[in-house]
Amino acid sequence: MANAEKFIVLPYRKNRGNLVPGEMRQASNSVSAEKIASAMAERFVGVAAYAVIVDEETGDMSSPRLLARYGEIADLNAA
Repeated sequence: MANAEKFIVLPYRKNRGNLVPGEMRQASNSVSAEKIASAMAERFVGVAAYAVIVDEETGDMSSPRLLARYGEIADLNAA
């Protein structure tokens, strides 16, 4: 099983009072993920940048590590 660390940015918006994730964006490294999250922060209720471990065979993501947060975000570990 081949695992790799990837960097993602996840924006959040409100829908009928509930916090829902938007379209996930991938970044090339942790600094880039934080910059993307910062740039997106004004347009969303919340934005989070994460480092995650991806199983390259199945595409499953695990072990999210929060790099940066702006505003209101959901807990990925609770999902």
